[in-house]
Amino acid sequence: MPDQRISYLIVDDEPNNIAVLKNYLKKHTDSMHLLGTACHVDEAVALIKECQPELIFLDIQMPQKNGFDLLQELGERNFEVIFVTAYDRFGIQAIKFSALDYLLKPLNFTELENALAKAMHKVKEKKRNANLENLIQNLNNKVFDDHKIALPTGRETRYIAVSSIVRCQADNNYTEIHLHDGECIIISKTLKEYDELLSPYGFLRTHQSHLINPSYLLSLSKGQSPQIHMYGGNVVPIARQKKEYIYNALKNIIKP
Repeated sequence: MPDQRISYLIVDDEPNNIAVLKNYLKKHTDSMHLLGTACHVDEAVALIKECQPELIFLDIQMPQKNGFDLLQELGERNFEVIFVTAYDRFGIQAIKFSALDYLLKPLNFTELENALAKAMHKVKEKKRNANLENLIQNLNNKVFDDHKIALPTGRETRYIAVSSIVRCQADNNYTEIHLHDGECIIISKTLKEYDELLSPYGFLRTHQSHLINPSYLLSLSKGQSPQIHMYGGNVVPIARQKKEYIYNALKNIIKP
């Protein structure tokens, strides 16, 4: 009878982290099968090609080559990934942008269980890992505006070019993503999360409920209640406490 367990590898340059993760999984699940461990990228690439794992626990920060380098060296990536890393702003930003799971060191075992449950579900569905493919494409694409952000809608995950997003608007714990073609995608994440993801791309938080792409700005009206007029006819308010910040940010784009 074929082994029904999910096969996995651990790739981490810190032996103690490997031991903690391996021991925890051994004690708390019998539905997984460890194929091996690797401490650096070249060793991991060879092991992945030989063993064909279904799931990889992958550290980002490793000497000489990092976890992203590993993924880019592989021609085929027919596996799920759970990133395990110390705090790395760039790395976490890239992972979140593609809606992938990550765990911070030292491990929180509740977060591990949640990430593991999602990964195991995806492995059993046997679908291509489109989120991972999107991450690799973004890493390889040096043109910032051509990066695509993964937007999980519940029924599917959409991959949308950053340059096509006009603005984002808060709706309680949901966010409306308004696109250049007039489409509105509603995501069950807060505007704060999209502010963090999109601010490196030049997006500006003008108000508690509004985040804009300045590329689509048409005009700025000052006064008692300052507003920004956007492509598509939308008018976005500027919060009083953000006026100076927004004026300074926009002065090179448009003359108020």
